Amino acid sequence: MAERIMMALGDFRFEVGTAAYQTLTRAQGYRWVPQSRVGRVPALQFVGPDLETVELHGAIFPAFMGGLGQIAAMQELAGLGVPLDLVDGTGQVLGLWCILSVNETATEFTEDGMPRRQDFILKLTAYGEDEQEDGA
Repeated sequence: MAERIMMALGDFRFEVGTAAYQTLTRAQGYRWVPQSRVGRVPALQFVGPDLETVELHGAIFPAFMGGLGQIAAMQELAGLGVPLDLVDGTGQVLGLWCILSVNETATEFTEDGMPRRQDFILKLTAYGEDEQEDGA
């Protein structure tokens, strides 16, 4: 069967049937800082875009495929403390990203305590460019 990779973060693969996300939210902020003015209220000055963020909401069914180790694998990647390549399922390279948090909600347990369902929320933020484009 062909792999059905939705997205890759470093060595971790989000795949249909294992750690699949149902919701992907991308947000791009913009930075405005106040500049003091004599005798008037401050004015805002645009200083550029902020770091983009991505939030993935998904569900894992450990008995179905992939097993219980998928959340632990996400946490292990986060614990490395290094930016990771993010590539979408079409092969588009989205650059370097950092894992801010891994949240898990386990439900529907077997009699020995194994969850039949693990919902996760993975929060990422863009690492940011190391080099300036204008050569400065």
